Amino acid sequence: MKTRDKIVQASLELFNEHGERAITTNHIAAHLNISPGNLYYHFRNKEDIIRSIFSLYEQHLESGFQPYVDKEVDVDLLVGYFDAMFYTLWQFRFMYANLADILSRDETLKNRYLKAQQDVLARSTGVLEKLNQDGFLAVNEADLKPLADTIKMLVSFWISYKLTQTQSNIGSITKESLYEGLLRVIMLFKSYATASSQATFLRLEQHYRSQMV
Repeated sequence: MKTRDKIVQASLELFNEHGERAITTNHIAAHLNISPGNLYYHFRNKEDIIRSIFSLYEQHLESGFQPYVDKEVDVDLLVGYFDAMFYTLWQFRFMYANLADILSRDETLKNRYLKAQQDVLARSTGVLEKLNQDGFLAVNEADLKPLADTIKMLVSFWISYKLTQTQSNIGSITKESLYEGLLRVIMLFKSYATASSQATFLRLEQHYRSQMV
């Protein structure tokens, strides 16, 4: 792995473990056993590293939430989408834990974030439209985009909610607490399930409950 990529991965690991605000470029360099000068050869500052991490986030959002085409709607298809949600929350949890502060310090990053959220909302709405058309959901057409936005909102602020609820730091966020968030999203879907899809959503719910054991 190239030094630049090692810096990005190490930074992501440290930010997720300790929180972005607690980690400096010196911490990152020491973690990698490289000099601060070597780090600054690749990145101007910590914000520059965060932008590179955000590029990974953008790539995942683009690949993980595309509307399905010519596929049967089953548990495996839905698990693919929900696993993508879980990966986003877990892999980039430091961002969700301190999103407003991170974006307030970097106008360019804020604009990229807003664009990424617009794009994922459009793709998520497309997924709901397909599920509606295939008789898997029963949602009024006018409610599809607001429902997609509500799901996005729940996912985006779940980590902040858990941290506020427990009055703890990012180190307290576990995979189990994120699966709890996915189950809340499944609860929303179940309220719009058709008679023919209820059993599939039940199996989906059981799948993620089993991950919490």
